[in-house]
Parts: sequence; structure tokens; C-alpha cells
Amino acid sequence: MLGELIGEETGQTTGIRVLSAEGGHAVLEASYQASGTLLGTPVKDMGTYHSATRGDGTLFGEGEGVTMTADGETLTWHGSGVGQLTGSGGVSWRGAIFYETTSDRFAQLNALAAVFEFETDENGNVEAKTYEWK
Repeated sequence: MLGELIGEETGQTTGIRVLSAEGGHAVLEASYQASGTLLGTPVKDMGTYHSATRGDGTLFGEGEGVTMTADGETLTWHGSGVGQLTGSGGVSWRGAIFYETTSDRFAQLNALAAVFEFETDENGNVEAKTYEWK
């Protein structure tokens, strides 16, 4: 069951590169930087994910990143999801994300699975919402 909204962020794609184009299935790597809140605390986030086109036109992607607070607390994350191309040239992603941290403020995230909505647009803007998965 979808739980509480635990994070929101907006940002910008910082790079894209083609890793493979064999067999008609492109594999791309994309990186982004964003800022927002996690558990009500202002954070900066950066991540890199790779995505592969599948035969039906959808995408499968996996990524990892680092989330940081202004006072130096850090979390790492790993996630995976499925994406669909949007009519405007972006991608709409849905998936799961798992955090790891030694920070007391965010320790509860070590024990939960979260689900995300991650949107990109044709200009490289990104927007994400993360929810606790109960």
C-alpha cells in the first residue's frame, strides 16, 4: 500500500550518453542533480541511472545516487523502475528505491522500501516524488 509522501525534488539532467545500440535496443546512461526535501529536511540529490529499451517500447532502468543535507548528512540510494516515453519527448518512470545511511535523522529509511514517480521532460528537467511503501 502506498504510504506517506517522504520526499519531493526538482532538478536538471546533467548528462546523457549512449552505452550500447546493439540489436536495436538502446542502452542510455543519464545523470541528474536535484534539490528538494526528504522527511521534511532540505536536501541535494545526484544520481546516475541506465535505461534499456524493451521490445514493447517501454524502458527498464536501474540507478544509484547520493542525497546530502546542508550540514553534511548523507544517504545513498539504489533504485529500479520502468519508464514510458511521453508525447512531449520526456520519460515517465515508476519504481522502487532503497536508502542506506548512518544518519540518525534518516535512520528509519534503512528499514523501508520506497516507491517513486520520476518525470523528465524534453528540456532535461526532472521532478520526483517518493512515497513510503507500507
